Amino acid sequence: MRSLAQPQQHVVEYGLQRRARLADYQAGLVAREEICDADRFLLLAAKFHGQAGTTLCPVCAKENLTHVSWVFGDALGPASGSARGEHELAQLSLARGEFTVHVVEVCRGCSWNFLIRSYVTGVPKARAKSKRGASR
Repeated sequence: MRSLAQPQQHVVEYGLQRRARLADYQAGLVAREEICDADRFLLLAAKFHGQAGTTLCPVCAKENLTHVSWVFGDALGPASGSARGEHELAQLSLARGEFTVHVVEVCRGCSWNFLIRSYVTGVPKARAKSKRGASR
């Protein structure tokens, strides 16, 4: 089934940085406390807004990772800076101007967390302006 959400633009993947961070940990250059430092708000967001993943945590290997999407942008008003579920993201992308999404992987067991992707979505500015003009 095809999603009706706006496409993702300006996608940035952070896989190389993630691998480097994990390599530093495995080499003993970084303490576990430094990489397993998710705060309680991120852990709560993972519980209530996260999307269950199928990949085991690379640190504890006990739990599957959860992906949490955080939204940022002026077009979102007070919703900016909040975690949103997949369905909410699709709705926002169709109803609001452009905004940025940061996807963080989180282990709810050991608190590992890492920004894995960011992208821009939402109604492009030119279309948002024409929509507003048409509704007047």
